[in-house]
Amino acid sequence: MADRIKLGMVGGGNDAFIGGVHRIASRIDDRFELVAGALSSTPEKSQASGAALGLPRIYDNYKQMAQREARRKDGIDAVSIVTPNHVHYAAAREFLKCGIHVICDKPLTSTLADAKKLVKAAEDSDALFILTHNYTGYPMVRQAREMVANGDIGTIRVVQVEYPQDWLTVEQDFKQAEWRTDPARSGAGGSTGDIGTHAFNLACFVTGLEVDSLAADLEAFVPGRQVDDNGHVMLRFDGGAKGMLWCSQVAPGNENALRIRVYGDKGGLEWAQEDPNYLWHTPFGEPKRLITRNGAGAGDAAARVSRIPPGHPEGYLEGFANIYTEAATAIAAVKAGEVVPEDVVYPTIHDGLRGVQFVSACVKSSARNAAWVKLDH
Repeated sequence: MADRIKLGMVGGGNDAFIGGVHRIASRIDDRFELVAGALSSTPEKSQASGAALGLPRIYDNYKQMAQREARRKDGIDAVSIVTPNHVHYAAAREFLKCGIHVICDKPLTSTLADAKKLVKAAEDSDALFILTHNYTGYPMVRQAREMVANGDIGTIRVVQVEYPQDWLTVEQDFKQAEWRTDPARSGAGGSTGDIGTHAFNLACFVTGLEVDSLAADLEAFVPGRQVDDNGHVMLRFDGGAKGMLWCSQVAPGNENALRIRVYGDKGGLEWAQEDPNYLWHTPFGEPKRLITRNGAGAGDAAARVSRIPPGHPEGYLEGFANIYTEAATAIAAVKAGEVVPEDVVYPTIHDGLRGVQFVSACVKSSARNAAWVKLDH
């Protein structure tokens, strides 16, 4: 086993759900060691959270952490940024300036202007930038991507993707709901930024296509809500494929119902996040075929991110872990002065930029009565 990647964390304190997810994911394959953190927006909470985790080095803020870790011989190799969206830009930029690799939660930033500036900062840095669109780490998503690339469903014509939830059906006042419905912290998009970006990224990842333009109808159904909680989006892909995206956080009966269907002139594929170990393939004119994770018909792309035999569920945490393990492999290669292996796959800062462009275009389109808006590539 190679030496573990020394990891720091910004955000993710005691009362933050996603911080715990990232910490678990970073350790599943034993490739990271968490050694430092600035875990909250206040020094007191940061110190308390760091002490509870037993961190060797606890900082009052991310700027202090970046500068001091960069000066240490045993300083962190990478930082995981798991704050609300509006902090991503400034925190990531600080670590990139110090040459520290960045693993950042999505969306990339809360504004398009910040996203473009962060891309420039990443391009000017020698550090890697990994965005944790965790659903791209699921084995059967990798299987679907491989099958599309191999031409198993032919030329893509139609892409249907949806991500409905129900947890914001009524006004909520706990922390996770509070910042996600505050445009100053979440950005202009509500459901579009929080879960719509996942659906958008999944559609592009599986198909290998870029969205050329979109028309969006966004709504805030809960009275007084300042950001959308439901979005219907029509998509036009480069090359002529058409798509539809639905994201909602006010759909009772749905928990995390991310689903994608892709149809080409030779067949179709269907995958659902709540049943993630199964991929349905339907060659045109033939019966549906079920491909299972690590089962008959699964290919190399799925196998390299699977850990256990077929029939044992793998899901959310393992998908996150696959992104972290891909990141660890890439960081280790850079540290050794080697080229990152070609089969290492993770969402990049450019995927993050496209996600923020998606949100911006949705908001602009909806404000223009669902007019078509081009995405700037």
